[in-house]
Amino acid sequence: MTRSLQAPLLLFFTSSRSGPARRMESLLAHLARKERSRLRIARIDAEAQRDWIERLQVTQIPTLVLIKDRRPVGRLEGRASAPQIERMIAPHLAPVEAEAAVARRTTAGRAPAARPANSVA
Repeated sequence: MTRSLQAPLLLFFTSSRSGPARRMESLLAHLARKERSRLRIARIDAEAQRDWIERLQVTQIPTLVLIKDRRPVGRLEGRASAPQIERMIAPHLAPVEAEAAVARRTTAGRAPAARPANSVA
């Protein structure tokens, strides 16, 4: 898979001392399940990963930085809601139809699934 076709990466800068960041954990876990084929999410511990903090100029915890094609394309600082996050990532996700087409291409060479004897075609 080429880099341009890879799913965007959402970096979640967090700290165990940040209440707002801890409250966003379940929101991001849900997002990871919902968009698992179109979005990758990585948790960055701000206290342990200072190089990432400096590289992406993170000044507030929590911060979300969306990376696509190895470049930051979106950022939310402070506690963010699900609609805010979805508005930021939506333009950068592969369309759902494109995923279905890829799935069809990968299964096109396989034999059709067997139907039970009593099923109607």
